[in-house]
Amino acid sequence: RRMSWQEYVDNHLMVQLNSGVLEAAAILGQDGSCWAKSATFPDVTVAETQKIVNGFSNPGEMAASGIHLGGRKFLGLGGIPDQVIRGKQGPGGCTLKKTKSAIVVGIYGDGVQPGDCNVVVENLGDYLVSVGY
Repeated sequence: RRMSWQEYVDNHLMVQLNSGVLEAAAILGQDGSCWAKSATFPDVTVAETQKIVNGFSNPGEMAASGIHLGGRKFLGLGGIPDQVIRGKQGPGGCTLKKTKSAIVVGIYGDGVQPGDCNVVVENLGDYLVSVGY
């Protein structure tokens, strides 16, 4: 049996990491739809998603304007063009990994190390790419 999108969020993103648990996580469609999210994930608009999709081709632009997730603004820290965007807000931040048709998003709060968020988000994204998503 294949896992549901919600199970990917619950069992691969919202799990105990070395430094804690993510504050929120989601798998968003690049069309602005939400495939699955944690109960704590903000309601992201289609416009916010579109800006993020466009930002993957130019992480420097995202660094200048910031990353907006459900009205929360994260300072863009750049990333890997067409693959990863990273952001910061106070002691927390976010990691966004682009796949063929989705965006895997992790938001972390105080106490969680950015590297822990990067690893789970990017690993799940790489897996989804490997199976055609």
